[in-house]
Amino acid sequence: MAVCARLCGVGPARGCRRRGSQRKGAAGDSSEADTDPEEGSGGGGGALADEEEDASEERIEGPTPSQASPLSLLELPPELLVQIFGSLPGTDLPNLALVCSAFRRLLKTDTIWRRRCHEEYGVCENLRKLEITGVSCRDVYAKRINPRVKSGRFMKILPDYEHMEYRDVYTCLLHRYRHILGLWQPDIGPYGGLLNVVVDGLFIIGWMYLPPHDPHVDDPMRFKPLFRIHLMERRSATVECMYGHKGPHSGHIQIVKKDEFSTKCNQTDHHRMSGGRQEEFRTWLREEWGRTLEDIFHEHMQELILMKFIYTSQYDNCLTYRRIYLPPRSPDDLIEPGLFKGTYGSHGLEIVMLSFHGKKAKGTKITGDPNIPAGQQTVEIDLAHPIQLPDIENLSNFSELSRIVLEVQEQVRREQQQEEESGQEEKGQNEELPPGNSENPPGATGGDEAEAPAEEEGAAAQAASPCPFVLPGGIASRNEDYPRTCRACFYGTGLIAGHGFTSPERTPGVFVLFDDDRFGFIWLELQSFSLYSRIKVSFQNAEAPSQEAFDEMLKNIQLLTS
Repeated sequence: MAVCARLCGVGPARGCRRRGSQRKGAAGDSSEADTDPEEGSGGGGGALADEEEDASEERIEGPTPSQASPLSLLELPPELLVQIFGSLPGTDLPNLALVCSAFRRLLKTDTIWRRRCHEEYGVCENLRKLEITGVSCRDVYAKRINPRVKSGRFMKILPDYEHMEYRDVYTCLLHRYRHILGLWQPDIGPYGGLLNVVVDGLFIIGWMYLPPHDPHVDDPMRFKPLFRIHLMERRSATVECMYGHKGPHSGHIQIVKKDEFSTKCNQTDHHRMSGGRQEEFRTWLREEWGRTLEDIFHEHMQELILMKFIYTSQYDNCLTYRRIYLPPRSPDDLIEPGLFKGTYGSHGLEIVMLSFHGKKAKGTKITGDPNIPAGQQTVEIDLAHPIQLPDIENLSNFSELSRIVLEVQEQVRREQQQEEESGQEEKGQNEELPPGNSENPPGATGGDEAEAPAEEEGAAAQAASPCPFVLPGGIASRNEDYPRTCRACFYGTGLIAGHGFTSPERTPGVFVLFDDDRFGFIWLELQSFSLYSRIKVSFQNAEAPSQEAFDEMLKNIQLLTS
């Protein structure tokens, strides 16, 4: 009885509407069975456990045979309306509350909003039982930022969830900041970055993902929070900057437009350390590279590291972010596209996005360096030109591999020249012919297109049979622990440039596919080898709406650094 009364939420005057209507229906008094839901019985019955609420919602009884079928939603039992309303998108519920006062009263039921928070944003925490469930959001600062401090110390900074409602969490936090969920690239000059904004517990947190320490490309990604948003008061969301080592402090987020937002720290003094810039640099170096400056003997590498620290620290977490998408997947793709971490010599490990575009595959930098900045296409693979490597004895000879690659490069150049000439001839012929009288009617295929399936079948056959692989002598590699067998090799080009992205040019190379999660690229001109390993993280809210939207995104991030 108490469960039904609480779900109805309509005053204690007449008892439970559902049971009352059943008794009256059995007595044959149909006129009283159609009582206005606004005059039903009330929300007494005391506080119940969430388990009892859930159990009561599952035991919804249908109308008795003597009851007439309801003619409108208003005649349905309130507990059934709660189930119906809870299955609707949260964005539709405010309009539903305008229908009548009965609906508006029912939509104050926290069970409805708890379900919307869980189904739309993955919130699993129980506002009434945080001390029992472990509260992942409480651990965000206590354990992930400063593991030496006990979590109990930070209980005072948590909101008073006991008097908070899921409707406030949904409307004032999750729905308000829904546009910043997903993957973003910060505008940090040539260095870029990867930010993942997620719902974590009862917080929205921006996690900056960092590659593992050089050259351990197979190690998992590192991550640290840059900001978090939560409800400190019932209807007011609070933005806190998490940058630095003094704990959360006041910040601000501005949503510039649909696919862009900016962050600002209001207390940048929290980013400073007592030992000055020298201590800040040592701390940053340990986090970024996992070593001290004395451990890095290469003078050029020391200069690059110091340059990056000076450049990135000046932003003080006041950044602009632009949305990026994960590449769409096609059944014809050589491997699953996605994000990879790769070695780039003295620049350390960087994040690259591998995507497929017909007969081409592209590797786009998500993080970059002063030579090739973030957003640029670092490698391009020609899937129509597989390379047959020599046997293992001859493969160790760099001159032999170089000869094979240069022959394929010349073949590609000739084919491109022929395509340009044939394209000009077709254009001239089409101009002479009357409209609609083209020599190649719709659906007709040329000789090159007819040969394409055979080329793809050859590439697939090569990819299906692993063969021994070893780096030729003279090729420098940051990581000697690369696979010793490969599934396929293709001709490709790599982008190289001087400092400041000066004199960029594409040079020939070899794309080496090892397995579903690793590939490499041999830079012939640089005589170096880059090893790439997949980032195995399940990113949410990062799917591209369409192939066109993904291509447009790639174009935009490339233009920013061109």
